[in-house]
Amino acid sequence: MWERIYRILVKEFIQVLRDPRMKALIFVMPVIQLIMFGYAVTTDVDHIKTAVCDLDKSPQSRALIERFTASGYFTVVDNTNEPERLGELLDRGKATIGIQINHGFADDLKSGRQAAIQTIVDGTDSNTGTVAMDYAQRITQEFSRTRIVPGELTQLAQPQANPIELRSRAWFNPDLKSRYYNVPGVIAVVVLLISLLLTAMAIVREREIGTMEQLMVTPIRPFELILGKTLPFVMISFIDVLVVTFIGINWFNVPIQGSLGLLLLGSGLYLMSTIGIGLFISTISQTQQQALMSSFFFYLPAVLLSGFMFPISNMPEPAQWLTYFNPLRYFLVIIRDIFLKGSDLEILWPQFAALAVLGTALLLISSLRFQKRMV
Repeated sequence: MWERIYRILVKEFIQVLRDPRMKALIFVMPVIQLIMFGYAVTTDVDHIKTAVCDLDKSPQSRALIERFTASGYFTVVDNTNEPERLGELLDRGKATIGIQINHGFADDLKSGRQAAIQTIVDGTDSNTGTVAMDYAQRITQEFSRTRIVPGELTQLAQPQANPIELRSRAWFNPDLKSRYYNVPGVIAVVVLLISLLLTAMAIVREREIGTMEQLMVTPIRPFELILGKTLPFVMISFIDVLVVTFIGINWFNVPIQGSLGLLLLGSGLYLMSTIGIGLFISTISQTQQQALMSSFFFYLPAVLLSGFMFPISNMPEPAQWLTYFNPLRYFLVIIRDIFLKGSDLEILWPQFAALAVLGTALLLISSLRFQKRMV
């Protein structure tokens, strides 16, 4: 069996790599895309996931939190009495900003002293972090124009005074560089495009030039043919992962805080899904042109519904449900968290599990359909 698979594998490598245009598609295009998108891609967000730790629990502190939620920019996802809980929520990606109001906030306002609140921002998405800090600053300044006492709003005796000091910190990306957030995302998008096109186009090419029928009359079994056809593209995709990761680290100086081994494991599960989709496209396409059009028909919605360009929380609810079937959604979380947060499997296991389920299901469905077409 392995000898037959090996022969198919060698055939695929020869067929793919003997064409200079295909080699450029595989190795040059990812680098060009990474450099272009790394400089060009930007995002805008609202409905920022917010965690609140109100230790003062006074009318003044509650009024300030209400200012945040009433603005429409912040959505409170968790209220806690434990300051360390804010860090945990940011670390797990369940909150984008944490707001902490300490004991004595109301007393400081009443006595005319400067009251301080702490905001902690997840800086992995630099654009969201910058916007969140800007919104928080504006809301705090607006609140500072009035001093809230039970039952009424009283104008400050000295309007030019700033009774509240906002102390902000950005975690994981202290300088809030958008490149640190965009480049890992571009890596995921480039790998999706390359693996999708390679799988869909190569198999359809066999059918279009008539060599599929020749393979079918050989002793090779359908499972062996599928394995021999897809393994080269998995290997090439892994090479692309390493190449674009190397460029992201050394060209754009994006730090990688986590485990490279864990990143490769996530890439393997991700490729199970993308190869499965490419294989499925090959079973519904009769020509390479159809395969190309079908690939882009899937590719563009997958990018738009992944959180790469627009936050998922801003999408309509039906669109948010669709994102659960998108492997790119989960891999974006994995690659960005590994690069910027140094997250481990204990935190990322939901994304790994989702990719494993999606990849297994897509490969199974595509393989069964492919075998049915061969019979």
